[in-house]
Formats: sequence, C-alpha cells, structure tokens
Amino acid sequence: MTELRVVDVVEEQLDSVWQVRNRSFGPGGDREEWTKNARTFIADGRMLGVQDGDVLVAAARIWPFEQWWQGRRVPMGGVAGVVVAPEYRGRGVGSLLMRGVLRRCAEKGYPLTGLYPATTVLYRRLGYEFAGSRYRFSFQAADLRTLGGSGTAVRKAGPADADRFLELASKAHETRRSSGPLIWPRSEIVSWLEDEDNFAYLADDGFVVYNWSDGDLAVDELIAGSEETARALWATVGSGASIARTVHAYCAPFDPIHLLAEHEADGDARTVRWMLRLIDAPAALAARGFPENVVLEADLRIDDPELPTNTGDWHLSIANGSARLTASEPSPDALRLGARGLAALYAGTPLAALRGAGLATGADVLDPALDAVFGSPAPYMLDYF
Repeated sequence: MTELRVVDVVEEQLDSVWQVRNRSFGPGGDREEWTKNARTFIADGRMLGVQDGDVLVAAARIWPFEQWWQGRRVPMGGVAGVVVAPEYRGRGVGSLLMRGVLRRCAEKGYPLTGLYPATTVLYRRLGYEFAGSRYRFSFQAADLRTLGGSGTAVRKAGPADADRFLELASKAHETRRSSGPLIWPRSEIVSWLEDEDNFAYLADDGFVVYNWSDGDLAVDELIAGSEETARALWATVGSGASIARTVHAYCAPFDPIHLLAEHEADGDARTVRWMLRLIDAPAALAARGFPENVVLEADLRIDDPELPTNTGDWHLSIANGSARLTASEPSPDALRLGARGLAALYAGTPLAALRGAGLATGADVLDPALDAVFGSPAPYMLDYF
C-alpha cells in the first residue's frame, strides 16, 4: 500500500484499464470503440489511475462538459468510468483516485463536477450530494402519432447539422432557464449524427434524436421552440406506431409533452439520480444564473476539508440575475455548510431539507430568501455518462 499513487493513464496501460473495467462492470462493449474514446481522454490529461508499484489498479475519466444552471452555462467535469480492481476495494483506493480527480478538475478550471454514483458512500465522503435526476417516461406511440404538426417542415438531419443542434438547444435552455442538461463537445454531437442507429430530424426551431430500443422507440432528446414544432417532432417519432407500441422519452417531468399527449405517461417512469460537487465555490456561483430582479445579501461559513480553498467565511451577494461570493469576516448570522450542503443548496434543495439532514446549520432568518433564489424547476439531465 505504500506504493499507491495517482498517475495519468498512458496508452500502454489501456489493456490494464480494460481488464479492471470488465472485472468491475462485467464484460461487454466494443473494445475498439472504447480504446479510441479513451485516447481522447489521455491526450487531454482527463484519464487518471492509481498504481501499486507498476500495476494499474484503478482508473477514472473526466468529460469536458458544460451544464445549464438557471439558463447559464457552467463548465463541469463529468466523472465516469470509475473502476477499482476487486482485490483493492475497501482499502482507500477509490478515495485516493477521486481526490486526484478533484484536483485535476480544479486544474482544468471546472467550477463543478458531477457524476452518476454506483455507490453514494464514497462520493458523499468527498463532498458530492444528490442534485437532480434523469427521467425516462413511456408513452403510447399511437398517442404521439396523432399530435399533428403536419404544417411544420421536418427534414432528416446529419453531421453537418451539429452546430444547428447546439444552437437550438442553447436557445431553448436559456429561454426556459433550465438547470441540469449537459452541453456535450461538438465532436460527440457529430458522432451521434453519423451513427446509423440514431434517427435525427430537424425543423426550423427544433430537432429530435431517437432510436430503437428492444422493439420500442427511445427519444434521446427533443427540442422544440413552438407548440407546432413539438407536435410535428413527436408525431414523427409516433409514426413508428405500426411497429413499436411504446416510446420511451428522456425529458423533464415538466416537458410540454406531458401536456400535449392525450394519455398520461405510464406509471413506471424510470428515475436515475446524479450527484454534484463544487470545485471552486466563487466561480461556480458567479457562473450560475439566478432569478432577475431579486436582491440578496447573506453570510456563509463553508467547511470543505478536501478543497481548502472553499473553506472560510464568505459573503454572498445576488442581484440582477448574478452572484458574487467574496471572502469576509466571521459573522454570527452565517449559514454554515459543508461541501455536501453547498452542492445541494446550489442545486436548489430547500434549506428545511438540508437542516433536517444536518447539512446546514446556523442562522435561519434568510432560509426563505435563499430557497427563492436557488430554487428553480427541478434540475434534470437527459444523458447518462
């Protein structure tokens, strides 16, 4: 154990990473495609491992995302592929690896980091907390087919439309003041649009990407800037009703489709929760959006032993839809938060819930105001990574 150290994974170690991955997640996947993808992470210093001597025993990678928070884009390091060899589990290897990931996210300038946890114990110890969910709703294909929108022109999309897809999604999330959805690197959008297993269609103010899923259809994303476009794109998906009885859709619980479809989505909606952590508290708050025409002044005391630059006494000022977090003198009226509480507050978790879980203490006079400025439609993701 004395030789354990965090390292940058190099290409010669990818065989070892693949073996640990198989022992962690089980066999499966296209190894050639996985290796090609892994090389892009290695080239940019976004794949870390833990070595015991010369043996690689754990690995993780970091996606270069941006994430919408109240309609503004915030850089976010998406942590994925966290694997530890079975014989090294329970020995602190995962914590050592993730501390290296936190440091690398800071070096890369990501104010936030997010992940889908295989276990909450490790990540909570390191300051992550639940922030939102990924929802999958199931609709009757025949129901979607009848939504109309026949007057809206819809055409097949391809790789050359990647920039337009990003533009339309950005406009929609800014307008809706969305929290949670990801902005993927353009190269990934191109790859999806090149994939013959994906069906992509484009209208003037919207698009849809969907595919087959075990005899059903699955909508990965549908963006529409108007009711007519929403109807046209959902009807395009529903046109497969003669083959597929069900359409699974990854969307927000408040997406317009819930108001447009005649029948309610099936009761077995699938929900997968994701976690968030602040890497750079002042930068994360400065980048996030807040409600316009709201003014708030509050004192905070943050305790973050993993990232000491976040620890200390701070003053939070919110005005004109933006926030500033500046170092200040200790205040008896400060709201006290650890890293988990700070992440949950950032994501809009009510202060009453944080206090009930022991994640927030101190003065409570500003709780209603903090709930108002941080609260928003529930954060959600469309993608799994």
